[in-house]
Amino acid sequence: MSATVSNFYYGAVTPVSAYLMACLGAALGLRCTTRSLRRPHRRAAWLALGAVSIGCGIWTMHFIAMIGFSVQGALVGYDPTKTLLSLVVAIVVVALGVFLVGHRGGSPVNLALAGTVTGLGVAAMHYLGMGAIHTNGTLHYDTPTVALSVAIAVAAATAALWAAVSIHKLWSSLGAALVMGVAVTGMHYTGMAAVSVHLTGTSAVGQSSTNLLSFLLVMLAGPLAVLLIAAVIVMFDPDMMLGDDDWDHAAPAAPQPARQPSPPSPPHTSW
Repeated sequence: MSATVSNFYYGAVTPVSAYLMACLGAALGLRCTTRSLRRPHRRAAWLALGAVSIGCGIWTMHFIAMIGFSVQGALVGYDPTKTLLSLVVAIVVVALGVFLVGHRGGSPVNLALAGTVTGLGVAAMHYLGMGAIHTNGTLHYDTPTVALSVAIAVAAATAALWAAVSIHKLWSSLGAALVMGVAVTGMHYTGMAAVSVHLTGTSAVGQSSTNLLSFLLVMLAGPLAVLLIAAVIVMFDPDMMLGDDDWDHAAPAAPQPARQPSPPSPPHTSW
């Protein structure tokens, strides 16, 4: 028997919160990448922080959105190991893309390669997280919709990596983060539109229990703390408000070569 599936059990609260988390992770990642370009001696550290921020933002978006996931007539639970593994996958694949463009530049070939790898990884994170679901039924996926969600993930990842190496002004970065939030959240809900559940048993519970909500909140606590720490680091960085032009103006001018004194003029003699 097919069950009625909802992704908005709590109304707009979960999609809006998920979108904000995706935007926060993207914004922090873009600002960290900007710092990596300005400070080559600390490039690896800034790129790593950016990758962790984006990865945690995407993963947090996914599981906040999943709080609103319900199956009528079924109890929903999650496997902790697969849930944590999906977080590791999100961070690792984002790191691959960020380090590739951070060290090799934003050429079309690099962006295409990094965007494809990262997008496929984000999609893998999403479906691995879905694979962690336990319920008294089986999940089925509509193949064309799944393919569309993967294509959106690749496009979103490529755009994010392009923005990371091309957009450095503060307000432009924030605008790009808002757009990336739409893309990442859209990928999630496109993937969720592919899901149908066929019940194999009966349950008196029509929605996830309080224990499930507590589990997800505990899972979210770590990534949220990481995002908070990253935000503090970025906010207290001295050049947080600088963009490309501001950075050029703030940078010390290159020292000019010392002018050689001109040779003294020969004494003028009157005859």
